[in-house]
Amino acid sequence: MSEPELKVSVSQLAPSDREGWLTKQGGSIRTWRRRWFVLKGKKLFYFKSKSDIEATGLIELEQNSFVKEEKDKDKKKKYMFTVGTSKRVFYIFAETETDMKQWMESIKRNLDGEGGMKSGGNDIVSSPKISSDPTPKVNQNGSAPEKSSLSSPRSKISNAKSIIPFLREEESKVLEFWQIWSESIPPQSDLQSGTAIEFHVATSIDMQKLTWRTAGPQNIFIQKMVDFFWNVGAPESEIDRLNDVGAIINPVKIGSWIDMSDKGGMDGGWYFPVDIPLKLAIEASDAGEPTRKLSEWAESNEVVNCYSIGRDMGAAPPRQTETRFKLPGPDFIAQLNLAVDAFKTFEFPPIPSNALEILYQSSNTLEAGGLCLSVITSSEGFVRLGLLIPKPTRDVVGQLCEIGQANRERISKFETALGGCGPAFVEFQYLQKGFGYTVYKEGFDIVFHYMVGEDQSE
Repeated sequence: MSEPELKVSVSQLAPSDREGWLTKQGGSIRTWRRRWFVLKGKKLFYFKSKSDIEATGLIELEQNSFVKEEKDKDKKKKYMFTVGTSKRVFYIFAETETDMKQWMESIKRNLDGEGGMKSGGNDIVSSPKISSDPTPKVNQNGSAPEKSSLSSPRSKISNAKSIIPFLREEESKVLEFWQIWSESIPPQSDLQSGTAIEFHVATSIDMQKLTWRTAGPQNIFIQKMVDFFWNVGAPESEIDRLNDVGAIINPVKIGSWIDMSDKGGMDGGWYFPVDIPLKLAIEASDAGEPTRKLSEWAESNEVVNCYSIGRDMGAAPPRQTETRFKLPGPDFIAQLNLAVDAFKTFEFPPIPSNALEILYQSSNTLEAGGLCLSVITSSEGFVRLGLLIPKPTRDVVGQLCEIGQANRERISKFETALGGCGPAFVEFQYLQKGFGYTVYKEGFDIVFHYMVGEDQSE
């Protein structure tokens, strides 16, 4: 298809044989996109909106093309049909059965040479009266809820949620946000043999900010993730970005995360838990001074790979990209010194001396090596920097609770709800001023990360 064929507006195609909102499957990792379709003769154009002056794509109907109804195995997209050409088969679904049948009839008529020749008249099917809102209406409760045992990770995160005061309020928008996210996690029954869905949660030491994370096979996660992002108002440009980065990296496993706070903070995004060159992760970030500094620092300190790349899906820029990588060095102290250097190089305030001293004094009892950095960048500057310490001892956790003035009783209840295990990681993190947006604590914080468990294939 030549580019000039797409340089046509919706208004220039009037009168059309049919036009309206449909949702098609597309992109390198097969996400669903809602598009304004315009049928004109043997050309089926689609646009991002009905006011666009240029088409996003075009399906050219040929002599051997076909249109037929499809049965969706998940029964989530009831009114689905396919349009087949010599190049590929396009999967499309409508919002109603009537709309689907009318579209199929219009396409069949044009394939038979009966449509697209008239300038008006009774043979042209009128456009359906559908809302022009480009956000797809996805039924989050489409799948039957699974029965979870009390020891399942889904039950554990639900129980842990009930410990958090601001997630117990029935009218809470934050609670509603958590529920929408939790319902977007694929059911265990979707897993194929040998695969799993993992669950993580992190809490600030004062339990006023939480992060929930889940990841699993790309093939069962991608569409539910995109549906979730649509539902919470993520911009289409960022959904496109997810698709573009996914096409480059092609991760076997992908995941989603949400942040929330007692002040009403609600954010979400995606992450790929993959081992890739750090340079590739930096290329997926928004370019700017932070990515330049990170690239130079990494090169000079022989940081080659990262183990996670993720991005936020907020409605307003600047976009934030998180990269996590292991710190090189022969031992704990060498890696800790390198982390201290990173805080200085990236112009963050130093880690408070009392917190840092706990690590130096406990270096013999902590995991030998294995320290990691979490770096969040944006086009407007470094957003957050975190030092992740794996497998902290109970003594270290206790000392950190002391300096962080933690509510130990509530943390204990939270850990009990998660199955009784302590943190898998402790993080010293610093959020730069201006990036808390009045709902997240800026400055230094201590965060406990928990590995909740996995849903294994049945």
